[in-house]
Amino acid sequence: MSVEPTKDKKDYNHQLLDKVIYARIRFAALAYLMSVPEASFVEIRDSIRATDGNLSIHLRKLESAGYVECHKTFESRKPLTNFRVTDKGREAFEQHFRNMEMFCGSTPGLQMA
Repeated sequence: MSVEPTKDKKDYNHQLLDKVIYARIRFAALAYLMSVPEASFVEIRDSIRATDGNLSIHLRKLESAGYVECHKTFESRKPLTNFRVTDKGREAFEQHFRNMEMFCGSTPGLQMA
């Protein structure tokens, strides 16, 4: 039985939350990438305090979803991996944020900045 949301009743359907973004490391990485034009793997890792292995797996999932792009280059013979948010990733993050605001917006004592 499906209940349609009305003006008086909010929709708390968990499926509104993007399961790709919802994981903590993916959310943090994408949030960080939303704040910069591009970032290196090391910069992301250090900013969100993730391990190399965890971050690598989560960035791959974001890349598979089309939310980030990866560019590999060499600098002084050392590999350098940079990431940036795609338009699809930006739209998905913004929609996820709007849905979180909807979920939390009327919770007494809780305000989204």
